Amino acid sequence: MHPFEYVRIADAEQAVAVVTADPDASFLAGGTTQLDLMKDGVLEPDRLVDITRLPLRGIMHGETSVHVGALTSMEELAADTLLRERLPFVREALLLGASTQLRNMATIGGNLLQRARCRYFRDPTVAACNKRSPGSGCAAITGNQHMHAILGTSEHCIALHASDVAVPFVALDAVVHVQGRNGSRSIPLTRFYLPPGTTPHIENVLEHGELITEVEIPLLPEGTRSHYLKVRDRVSYEFALTSAGVALLLDGDTVREARVGLGGVGTVPWRAWGAEEVLRGAAVSGETFRAAAEAALEGARTLPGIAFKVELAKRTLVRALETVAGVPS
Repeated sequence: MHPFEYVRIADAEQAVAVVTADPDASFLAGGTTQLDLMKDGVLEPDRLVDITRLPLRGIMHGETSVHVGALTSMEELAADTLLRERLPFVREALLLGASTQLRNMATIGGNLLQRARCRYFRDPTVAACNKRSPGSGCAAITGNQHMHAILGTSEHCIALHASDVAVPFVALDAVVHVQGRNGSRSIPLTRFYLPPGTTPHIENVLEHGELITEVEIPLLPEGTRSHYLKVRDRVSYEFALTSAGVALLLDGDTVREARVGLGGVGTVPWRAWGAEEVLRGAAVSGETFRAAAEAALEGARTLPGIAFKVELAKRTLVRALETVAGVPS
């Protein structure tokens, strides 16, 4: 592991100032992904600023939203009673996202910032990785593509964003609140992540030194049903091949409101706007759900190793919608 300086700071403004002033400094919270990447030699910060003592932990219930401190653990959020009642698909995504041990360590802010699960990005002996070394190429395009993306990709990168909870978060229009040297700002999660384009190494809109302080999760109207379905190679502790986070507000047999997020298929947590448009105002039926799935996967770009994901993602979404609507599969 690359030698580094360790600093523990208990004031958010000071932590931001220290990291902003040092281009080789990084924040450290739960560290469940970051430390692994450091051990592998993928990340080599000269200074780690431990923020675990900042007052950024806790859950506050409002009339229309839930405010979650960035240092709140996945397990703490999953145990929240209001989320269990009003946003069950958030809780399901959290519980399916990691083992109990990891959920007690991993923070909500850190989960949203987790790095790509691309085997080539995580292996520094592989030279061709535009995410790790801009301009070097993308080994995944000609390599093993089983766990890669089909939506939001480019010729420069097909790495997958693997967060489970980010899928219902984007469907809910969650907002990330951040603090930087120039003050605070709020960023809708649908605008927080950046597709790879020609700059795969730039994954989100955060400036260096900006710190996530809180995630604001809107509450859906009373009566809205939701579900998170995750399809994976094995049941225990595995990343999604495909997943769907859906929420429906029904008026009899008609869909009044729909929220759809997809995981396991996008270079960013994927909001399926086209599927939502198909669903709103439509009758609850297998035909409607299949049409929504077709719209959700429109524009998918495939390679031989991931062509199967198109149909699998469609079936995953249809099954999730059937579950929420109570339609027999």
